[in-house]
Amino acid sequence: MATLTDRLASIAVQRLDEGWRVPLVSHFLSLPPGDRSLRFGIALAPSFIASYVERINFARDTVFGVHDDNLALVGVAHVAIEGHSAELGLSVLPEHRRRGVGRALFERAVAHARNRRVLRFCVDFLSANAPILRMVQKFGMKIVSLGIEAHAELELPEPSAASVAEERVADTLARCDRAWKALIARWARRRVTGGNP
Repeated sequence: MATLTDRLASIAVQRLDEGWRVPLVSHFLSLPPGDRSLRFGIALAPSFIASYVERINFARDTVFGVHDDNLALVGVAHVAIEGHSAELGLSVLPEHRRRGVGRALFERAVAHARNRRVLRFCVDFLSANAPILRMVQKFGMKIVSLGIEAHAELELPEPSAASVAEERVADTLARCDRAWKALIARWARRRVTGGNP
């Protein structure tokens, strides 16, 4: 059976910090309007998206991202932790769906929450959000309520030495993946500009 590290090696999921606020806004604004409404529960103007990103508390919450070969964010998971509960917000750009990006982000978010001794992992979403509904069902989350809005929960086990080690390896793989993509992008730019950086 494949480990978390094996699965994430093919799709690197990087932990983001405060320096990623501008790319995060760009990612959310790149979502089609209908997808943006599904992600946030309501239609939000660009200024509200920027305000949401500005309010992310990186000291408390964790944000994960998946980049394409041009280092653009194509998928984002925001894990908001409060006490022994965590809530997930997830988005993937349409052209990168059905490639395992959402699954990789979801698995990374669950592993992260587990290793922080979170007991209850939650996803609140609009019932019309079929991709998220399929995902919570695939991961065995208990759907507590299902009206216009839905709430799903997953009880997490205690962390183990193996789960902590897997998370560290996944973080290292993601940093290496990003560094490699940045190197290739710089090399490609130099070829286009005739050797100038």
